[in-house]
Formats: sequence, C-alpha cells, structure tokens
Amino acid sequence: MANIFITGSADGLGQLAAQQLINEGHQVVLHARNKERGAEALKHVPGAEAVLTGDLSNIEETRKLADDVNASGRFDSIIHNAAVYRAPGEEILNVNTLAPYMLTCLIQKPKRLIYLSSGMHLTGDPDLKKLENRRVTYSDSKLHVVILTMAVARMWTDVYVNAIDPGWVPTKMGGRGAPDNLVKGYQTQVWLATSNDKRATASGQYFFHQRARYFVEQAKDEKCQNEFLAICERFTGVRFPSQHIK
Repeated sequence: MANIFITGSADGLGQLAAQQLINEGHQVVLHARNKERGAEALKHVPGAEAVLTGDLSNIEETRKLADDVNASGRFDSIIHNAAVYRAPGEEILNVNTLAPYMLTCLIQKPKRLIYLSSGMHLTGDPDLKKLENRRVTYSDSKLHVVILTMAVARMWTDVYVNAIDPGWVPTKMGGRGAPDNLVKGYQTQVWLATSNDKRATASGQYFFHQRARYFVEQAKDEKCQNEFLAICERFTGVRFPSQHIK
C-alpha cells in the first residue's frame, strides 16, 4: 500500500486517478484550490484520507501547501497533476511552471515523482527568454514541466521521476469531443505511482499511455535545465536542493 498526494485532484484526471488508487487499496490525499472545492472533492472521492487546499496561482499559498503536505507525513508518490489552460499568462506561469517547481523543492522527497505534461509541449518555445519575461503560453509551460522532470531525474537518482502526456482526453479541460482514451490517460498516473513493472521503475522518461514517447530534445540539456532552475529560483525565492530533506 502506497501513500500518495495528487495536486489538482478536485476533478478531471487527478480525481479519476485518486479514485482508482483508492480502489486498489492505496492511501490518497487530495488537493483543491480552496475549502469549497476541497469539500466537493471529498464528496466525489469519499475514500480519500484528507484534502489539502492552496491556490497554486499564489506563491505564498503554494509555499503553505508544501508545509501542509510535509505535516501530513511522508509520501511514497507525488503526482503533479494541477494545471490551467485557458488562463492569463501569469496564472499559467504560476500554476503550471512555478508551482510544481516549488512543491518539488519544498516537500520531503518521495520515492516517485510524476509530472503531467502534454503533447502540446512539442510546440513550446525552448528559448527561456519568454520565461524570463513572464510571457508564457500553455505549450511553453508544458515544455517547462518536461525540463523540470529531466532536471530532477538527473539530480535525484534515488527517485523515479517521469513525465506524462495523458493525451487529449474528454475532461473539463479537454472538452467532450476530445479523441483520446480517458481511462488510459489517468491509468498511466496510477501505474507510475505504484507499479513495480520494470518500465514504471525507470526515470527520466516521458510516457503516453504507459509507453515511452519522444519529447523535446533540449529538455535533456543540462545547461537548459540549470538555466530553467535558476529562473524559477529568482521568481520564487526557493532554491532547488541537490541534496533534499531526508
């Protein structure tokens, strides 16, 4: 039985992954933007251990959420699922790029880290000047997630660290007409969080429906990774620890 924390699990893929994990006998702590959303999340996933709240568009609330996660105990797996799509650039930056960076830095190191990216990362701009100027698109932010994943995988060799493309699936974000398989979209999260399958106990991979898939080559570049981490540190005041809390 694993102890798992999932950001953005009040609805969509995060909620579906949470319910599947609970059905399999794991302990799951949910996350929602505020108390009202948190109460709704517990109604939809009644088997959850608890729900933690924090608006990831607010850096101070993200910092407080990390404190609350640490106070809840140590997690075996953390799934960084939360994201916004149709939102102002500053909100996309804070929620999609900076929040997973901060939470990774500040939460006790788990055994497994899973980050949700998107096939749209392929059209993201690998030139980090846009990030420096705080002008990012959704595609840019999902490329940032892949860069973060590969940086963490490189530096934390004792953790399984991977990114996921869940596909264009029929959630509130994806829309009813989305063509990809919803079940496979969330089951890949569950698989990476808990499975002892040799493919799931890898690191530095980008998965689509439990299969390793091509991702932007520059995300593996150490110079690019270090530049990305340095920018995130300047924006948040949080340094990435090469040696994390034991």
